[in-house]
Amino acid sequence: MNISLQWDRRKLLQSPLFEPLHSALLHLGGDDFPELTDFNELLAKQTPIMVQSGKQLVFVEQQLGKPGFESQYEPRCYLSGEVQTRENNYHDLFNALVWMIFPRSKSAINALHYRALTKSKSAANNHKDTSEFNTQRGRTRDMGTLFDESGIVIPYADPNLAKLLYDFKWKELFWSCRNELKTNMGFYLFGHGLYEKAINPYIGFTGQGLLLQVKEEFFTWDLRHRIKYLDEQVAIYLEEPAHCRDTRELTPVPLLGIPGWSAENERPEYYDNQKYFRPGRRGQLSKNK
Repeated sequence: MNISLQWDRRKLLQSPLFEPLHSALLHLGGDDFPELTDFNELLAKQTPIMVQSGKQLVFVEQQLGKPGFESQYEPRCYLSGEVQTRENNYHDLFNALVWMIFPRSKSAINALHYRALTKSKSAANNHKDTSEFNTQRGRTRDMGTLFDESGIVIPYADPNLAKLLYDFKWKELFWSCRNELKTNMGFYLFGHGLYEKAINPYIGFTGQGLLLQVKEEFFTWDLRHRIKYLDEQVAIYLEEPAHCRDTRELTPVPLLGIPGWSAENERPEYYDNQKYFRPGRRGQLSKNK
């Protein structure tokens, strides 16, 4: 996206869409757009983040040219812990911040990509017929990429609310059940592509939801505790071999319908716009625990 690089930390801290990142944003002071050194200084202030190979995370300048396999983005991250990051780039800024807030989930996505790429490389070297494998590999990496870029984590304690969301019953969910949402369902942006779009949200702004069932007490915890728990649960979901096989594991969510995320949704007729709040139906609700 072409977004002005004017840095307005206060605006982000005032927005409920950026709430998961607030603890990191609080430490990115100054009037200038954050630089690579700022990300690594922020990393140094917290418990070291490890990728699944055991290497410690660090942000490095993006490599130009066509790199070999081990120097490509995902393999390099997995093998060395180095996350290639472009300077003066909102997309990569939010990628860095999500790494700091959801480290286990990001590490799980990186490992998912690395395993798929390694298997594909091995199959190609052995000159085997990999048509079936490549189809599955593509779906797996598509799922990981979609969640990494556009994912929103949706914990819920009331299965009825989850069913409304799966069934695209947007007005019932966001308007009729407005009060129930406060104590039985939450919405936490994950995808760094979504965060970039959230700077200037627009009608059509949509995330890909991963629903996770939680106990009611979850919604009484402080934000830090909730985020830590969600990071653990998302990582567990991503690491389960039965998951991440299809992008249909995620469900689209019109984000500006979420109460409090837009001043316009304080009136019921807002949800009558079916070009944005599209009707639809999904299959049987799968319970992600």
